[in-house]
Amino acid sequence: MTTKPEIGGREPIVIEVVEGETYWWCRCGRSKMQPFCDGSHEGTGIEPLEWKAPRNRRVALCACKRTKTPPLCDGSHKNL
Repeated sequence: MTTKPEIGGREPIVIEVVEGETYWWCRCGRSKMQPFCDGSHEGTGIEPLEWKAPRNRRVALCACKRTKTPPLCDGSHKNL
């Protein structure tokens, strides 16, 4: 069963990522470990996104789950 993602937050979450590391970004919005997956998507039909950091840097990860550039924030939270 596929459902619409819940809003996991109304602001992006800024973190430092490490080049080559894999991050599992929550797509369903249900995770208590936003912006990362904690398995709360079980049964929703929405799977987390596997994302590998291209370089060491600070990134703003989407928490609202409405971005057009997942997992990166594109400012979509401003339209909620």
